[in-house]
Amino acid sequence: MKMEIGKLPTEILEKKILSKIQPNRKEILVGAGVGEDCSVIDFGEEVCVLSTDPITGASKGIGKLAIHISCNDVASNGVEPIAILLTILAPESVSVEEISQVIEEAKETAAQLNVEIIGGHTEVSTAVKKMIVSTTCIGKGKKDFMVTSHGAQVGDDVLMTKWAGLEGSAILAQDREEELKRVLPKDLLEEAKRYINHISVVEEGILAGSLGVTAMHDVTEGGLLGALWELAEASKIGIQIKENLIPVTEATQKICEYFKINPLGLISSGVMLITTNKTEKLLSIFRKRGIQVTKIGKVVQGESGLIKDGKTTPLAPPEADELFKVINL
Repeated sequence: MKMEIGKLPTEILEKKILSKIQPNRKEILVGAGVGEDCSVIDFGEEVCVLSTDPITGASKGIGKLAIHISCNDVASNGVEPIAILLTILAPESVSVEEISQVIEEAKETAAQLNVEIIGGHTEVSTAVKKMIVSTTCIGKGKKDFMVTSHGAQVGDDVLMTKWAGLEGSAILAQDREEELKRVLPKDLLEEAKRYINHISVVEEGILAGSLGVTAMHDVTEGGLLGALWELAEASKIGIQIKENLIPVTEATQKICEYFKINPLGLISSGVMLITTNKTEKLLSIFRKRGIQVTKIGKVVQGESGLIKDGKTTPLAPPEADELFKVINL
């Protein structure tokens, strides 16, 4: 069977991977599962939250991206990320300066988030064609305030922060800049490149956790539609989303039109999905903090779907991210 680029399909993940991982420790509160961003270990009144992720789709700014994506996962549980383990696998063609640049980016980003890089591994290997950076983030928080991806309740509102396709737009604006210069106005291209400065959800994750939301899930590979399906799957509920309410910037629309990809299926670190029954309070507090947040749908009993022009399209398990359609050309 030929494998597709990107995450393993959910069916294969469940049958061939997750089915072989059996829980056997009572200290593990949240283990491996579809739609869960993190694992959680019980330490009495507090919990340790862990998440791991590689950077495979980007070529520039990978040290910065690597720190953000794992810290975002931990923050989606409503707790503070405190430490990072960082692994670099580099091809033989790499220079010492390139590795040093990745570490410099990671160091600066970790400092901005008040996270410490506490170890890892660096290796030059013939097993990779380009530099791969993988990070494991460790967070801690009070057990009573912990949020997961499986807590959404029927009747909750579904909110998202920022705008769809955020990270993918930034990656394409950086990695395909020369190509996009020919088709995008300079101001839109520069705007898209600056999206890289908005890919953290640590602030909104910790803030939402303190407000007592029911579930959170950060939007990464597979885009907004994939993340919505994962959240619904984890919570065993349905989610109905109105497409016209989903914010997409003009820069992202133009980039996606040019590459013929769907912004709703484009990697979107920087976007947090939140389900809550305290919508007005959350909207007010987030907006006072300058965090863009939009109500886009509702948690329901039944099937999940995307509503457009009065027609509902069922949400489906995430396929390969739209980004891979471009970077593999």
